[in-house]
Amino acid sequence: MSLLLTIGLAVFAFIVVLVIVYYINRIRILSNRINNAWAQIDVQLKKRSDLIPNLVEAVKGYMKHERRVFENVTKARSAMLGAKGPEGKAMANNQLTAALKTLFAVAENYPKLRANENFLMLQEELSGVENKIAYSRQFYNDSVLTYNNLITTIPGTFFKGSRKVEKYFEVAEVDRKAVKVKFE
Repeated sequence: MSLLLTIGLAVFAFIVVLVIVYYINRIRILSNRINNAWAQIDVQLKKRSDLIPNLVEAVKGYMKHERRVFENVTKARSAMLGAKGPEGKAMANNQLTAALKTLFAVAENYPKLRANENFLMLQEELSGVENKIAYSRQFYNDSVLTYNNLITTIPGTFFKGSRKVEKYFEVAEVDRKAVKVKFE
């Protein structure tokens, strides 16, 4: 009887250790996935920031009197490059997105610019980067959702340790509204 009890306790202990290791490893894996997803967003944001000076130069010659638009794009790009951490970069990204929307809206009033091959190429490349940012943001948010679900539900809450719930990469309220273009 004692041999059977010892075997039973050993099997039970083995199962408990497996569950603990599984959840701790699962939490670490998901945390790493979130870090990877953020790194992918960061790469695309950097790529977009690198494209902006070329875009501004292509547009400048056509829109000399739209100086404020260029200043806003340049300020937003500088803020993007200087931003730290996911929250800071998310806010800077939202500013840059708004500035670029205004730039493209103003560009619509310049037919020669819209026909310029260099401008069209840059606009297309920037559009591709924007799509990659959107996909990366979706992957990041999906990873955050999976991670947050694991550490906020039972039994994950017992194994999360000092880990906190991660925040989503969200669209700013400003970006939810249509861009208004004013000519001075």
